[in-house]
Amino acid sequence: MLLGLQNPTAGHVTIDGKDVAALSPIERSRRIQPIFQDPYSSLNPRWTIGEIIRRPMVLHKTGSASEQRAIVEDLMERVGLPKRLYYNYPNQLSGGQRQRVAIARALTLKPEIVVCDEPTSALDVSVQAQILNLLLELRRELRLTYLLITHDMSVVEHIATRVVVMYLGRAVEIADTKTLFSAPKHPYTRALLGSVLTPDPDEDVPEVHLGTAYPNPIDPPSGCAFHPRCEFARDKCQAVSPALTKLAERHASACHLNDLEEKARAEG
Repeated sequence: MLLGLQNPTAGHVTIDGKDVAALSPIERSRRIQPIFQDPYSSLNPRWTIGEIIRRPMVLHKTGSASEQRAIVEDLMERVGLPKRLYYNYPNQLSGGQRQRVAIARALTLKPEIVVCDEPTSALDVSVQAQILNLLLELRRELRLTYLLITHDMSVVEHIATRVVVMYLGRAVEIADTKTLFSAPKHPYTRALLGSVLTPDPDEDVPEVHLGTAYPNPIDPPSGCAFHPRCEFARDKCQAVSPALTKLAERHASACHLNDLEEKARAEG
């Protein structure tokens, strides 16, 4: 929806108070660019690396050919790609190098927002760390805003500043990263954090205490969509969908447990 590839079924997506749907494709692509999940399928195999990175400037008619070439070479250097790869094709590069090409392409038009859709999940673990550190470095240097989509909580902890946890398409908890990892409130968030594996060979596979009644995302259950798997579910959870409630500054959760905790604090 942010990229304009799909329209919202309800509500609006806004940037600086302006509805994204009102932006022209040219304006939107100047402000927002994607880095897709799979670098093996997101790059045109018939184009050279230089052509792929240069393509957004060609479409937007930005600069002369020599100026475009200089920008491409500068971007290649920024993302750690040797200039000698300019005329290489994607099949001549490793997975990590391909994702660096995708990152360079996303930065060609100097966007404000980069949508990172699982940017490291298709890569080897050692390469994942390199790409994540590169994204952090570029965010700092170019003052970028990332919208990071991932299921990997270690990636979230490493790169995110603010987190929205979603379940069946609904936000169930919103918090800054430090708060979310130190004091999660929603049972689903706790389960996600509890399921993270550690490199310690002596540690067992974590127990996450989730039920196996997986809801149908096309026909979600009534009330709280998480209640079939929640160990704290009550009758109210089956009947009433919890609202996203503010718990503290910049921290909100959608769970009926919040009501019980608030009541306990009030009673003192």
